[in-house]
Amino acid sequence: MDFVLQGQNIWLILLIAFSGFLLLGGGNLFGRLSGVKQVGPQEAVMLFNHEDALVLDVREPSEWADGHIAKARHIPLGKLKDRLTELEKFKGKPIIAVCRSGNRSGHACGLLKKSGFENLHNLAGGMSAWEQAGLPKER
Repeated sequence: MDFVLQGQNIWLILLIAFSGFLLLGGGNLFGRLSGVKQVGPQEAVMLFNHEDALVLDVREPSEWADGHIAKARHIPLGKLKDRLTELEKFKGKPIIAVCRSGNRSGHACGLLKKSGFENLHNLAGGMSAWEQAGLPKER
């Protein structure tokens, strides 16, 4: 019986270790493999200021109205597939996708990647992280 419990403990320890790895940023490994880099607010600002990155806000209109990053382009995630032609001229530039938490923007990056965009960045933590960093937003 002790042997069975020890086997279960090993799986529990592995699960905890893997979860910790992802929480501490190891999940970026998966982003790098997919061609989408997770960036924090400060790195997003650097991309915007030094590499003329496009900030693509994929939140819903009501979220956008509550405040957004200056000069961001607003295309809600649900409409992105139909509006990809609007972004064609940005294929050679870095694109930083933004939502409230980083989840929807991750989906947007996947869609953009499938459509041939390559220099993709997902704002980790989304607008919540942006606001926590004390960075400005406009209405």
